[in-house]
Amino acid sequence: MTLPKKQTLTALVITYNEEQNIKAVLKNLTFADEIIVVDSFSLDATFAIASSFKNVKIVQRVFDNFASQRNYALSLATNSWILFIDADERLTTELEKEISSIINEQSSASAYFMYRTFMFQNKKLCFSGWQTDKIIRLFKKENAHYNHEKIVHEKLIIAGETGKLKNRLIHYSYSTYDDYKQKMIHYGQLKAQEELVKKTKPHFFHFYIRPVYQFLNQYILRLGILDGKKGIIICYLNALSVAVRFQELKNLRSKTTISRT
Repeated sequence: MTLPKKQTLTALVITYNEEQNIKAVLKNLTFADEIIVVDSFSLDATFAIASSFKNVKIVQRVFDNFASQRNYALSLATNSWILFIDADERLTTELEKEISSIINEQSSASAYFMYRTFMFQNKKLCFSGWQTDKIIRLFKKENAHYNHEKIVHEKLIIAGETGKLKNRLIHYSYSTYDDYKQKMIHYGQLKAQEELVKKTKPHFFHFYIRPVYQFLNQYILRLGILDGKKGIIICYLNALSVAVRFQELKNLRSKTTISRT
């Protein structure tokens, strides 16, 4: 009787100025057979710290957008099964065991969603829209690619069935107010580029109604009010990202119009 061959796993991480996270996430991924970091020429110690890990391959590539960066990282992987983790995400021991078990089962699924627990300054955020947050982090390389049209909050295109893992991924996205605010502003600016491609013409609805709706949806309908002060902060900053998106879109459209004249 021939025993089935053990499936090997590649863990991928894309980074930019992640010196506060990179050591912890790489230690967290030591169970993977291959670890690859694609760094966008960080200005801090990210590259040096990652380079100190003998089991890690690190390359640098100029950042254009998240989808392209992730697809490039995928092209470097030598294994079929991919675990794509952000630097501010952590696996529990239970999730690590579940992943190892899943990839060695005769599963029909090509990809798996993971629910995430959002951490607000090392404390769990229970509501504010994050209670049902899930994302595909485990998948087969040959059955997936990132949609080039989604340059932020990028969408993974899967050929085949998807499943869900039982154990949650821990997401340490919020460390300080200023850091999270800058992240939301950056996301808004990138989303503006997507809207420009879609030829969206911003007006009163986009500038005022959309941000207000974003806040009320997360704070009232998604129960952010139950998160107290933390809920107000998160819901406000997410609404700010929407406001930035359409203001930046207005600026981009103005620049495009000027360049044509």
